[in-house]
Parts: sequence; structure tokens; C-alpha cells
Amino acid sequence: MAQAGKASLKRGKPNYIYTVVGVALVLLIMGIMGWFFLNLNSVGNTFKEDIRLSAYMRTLNKDTIAQIQQFIAAKPYAKNVVYVDKNTAKEIWNKENNEDWAKILDVNPLPESIDFYAKAEYVNKDSLSVISADLMANYGNQITDLQYPQSLVTSLNERASKIGLIFLVVAITLCVIVIFSIDNTIRLAMFSNRFLIKTMQMVGATQSFIARPLNIRAVVNGLISSGIAILLLFSLIGWAESQFPQLKGIRNTNHTLLLFGGLIILGVGISVLSTHRSVLKYLKMKLDDLY
Repeated sequence: MAQAGKASLKRGKPNYIYTVVGVALVLLIMGIMGWFFLNLNSVGNTFKEDIRLSAYMRTLNKDTIAQIQQFIAAKPYAKNVVYVDKNTAKEIWNKENNEDWAKILDVNPLPESIDFYAKAEYVNKDSLSVISADLMANYGNQITDLQYPQSLVTSLNERASKIGLIFLVVAITLCVIVIFSIDNTIRLAMFSNRFLIKTMQMVGATQSFIARPLNIRAVVNGLISSGIAILLLFSLIGWAESQFPQLKGIRNTNHTLLLFGGLIILGVGISVLSTHRSVLKYLKMKLDDLY
């Protein structure tokens, strides 16, 4: 009987390998989606904070311009406030439009401006309207207006809301699929141990005695699967950041640690729960029903 138990255990070992690999791949997919979800807001903020706002000058007095620049820089919404003279404005225009109109025009028609970027929470129609009104109220005689791509601002906010909702639905759906996939993978692995479980019960072993080594094995397998998934995910994130350096700017160590911790909890938790359920199932079944 002991030899039969050892034979059953040996037959179960290859399935553990497949289970570990299968669970690791499922956790990897979950980790990729989780990484996108946790960084979705940061990506949106990066795009928002890349929108340039230009306060065009009516005055050419350098002292007044410096005063206005200091006024904007002191505001909580402003970042990277710079003064753009006519020559710099021309260089920016030529770079963005990939052409030089100096051959056509003898004079530079571009106005001087103070360019700055707003923090993400202020990049919306209402907040930018308040910022514009504030500038005009204080320096309406020196500033013609505040210019920014209004259609782009509106589009970014609308799309961010829609994408966030869609991504949340997809993430929840994927989470459910992942849980069922891990559960089915582990239950299939436990199927090869059903005779060993029943044999131990028939010789008088208690439920806790039978379940304990299998639950410990489930914890170990869950940790190994989670470790593999985390290692692969870490490698993918590193590769993505090397291909797209902008991703380094949105890196959040706390989010990454939270994601890795979630993968460990999910991998170990589902492994133990599925293993314990399978043990109870086979203990309640009759011997003839195991065939």
C-alpha cells in the first residue's frame, strides 16, 4: 500500500511542473494587465502635462515680462515656465512645421510669449478657463490672450474617462477568467492524486493530516509560480522602458511592489484554496467513483 502511495505521488509530480508553469503564465497575463491598469492614470497625466500653454505678450517691456513670468511660476498649476522671444518662437515654429518661412517674409510676425505647462489636474476646460481669466484679470493690458489646443484638451479628458471605464471592465473580466483558469489547472493536477488521498483516508488518516502536506505543496507551488511570473513581468517592464524611455518617467515603485504583492497573494491564495477544495472533494467521494 505504501508502494502504491509512492507510485501515485510520482505520477503526480510531472503535473505539478505543468501546474507551476501554467499558473505562472496566467499570472503573467494578469500582471501585464495590472501594470497597464495601475499606470493608466500616469500615462494620461503625462500626455496632459505635455500640452503647452502660451500667454502671448502685448508689451515688450522686459521688466514687465519678467514680472508676469514670476507671477505664473508662483502659481500651483504652473511648471516649466519659460520666456520665448521672437527668435525662439520662430525656431519652434520652423521645427514643428518643418519649414522656414524666412525666404518669404522679411519680418518675424510671431509674438513673444511666456510658455508653460499645467499640472495634470488643471488640464481641463474649466480649470484652464479659470487660469486664463486670472491672467487677464491681473495682466490684461500686457497679455493678448492665453492659447492652448482646446480640442486636444477636451479630447484627452473624454477619452481618458472612456478608456478608464473600458479598462476597468476588461480588468475585472480578466481577473475572473484568471481565477477560474488557475482553479481548473490545479484541480486537474490534483486529479492524479485522488487515489493517494483516498488510500490515506482508508488507512485511518485524518482530514487535516491528509490535507496538510498538499496544502504546503500548494503554497510552495504558488510561490514558485508567482516568482516566475514576477521575474518575467519585471523583464518585460525593463524591455518596454528600454524601447520607450518615456515609460521611465511614469515608473511608480509603490505601484510595482503592490502589483508584485498582489500576484503573490493571488498565486498562493488560489493554489491553496483550489487544492483544499479538491482534497475535500475526493475525501467525500466513494472509491468506485474515482475511476
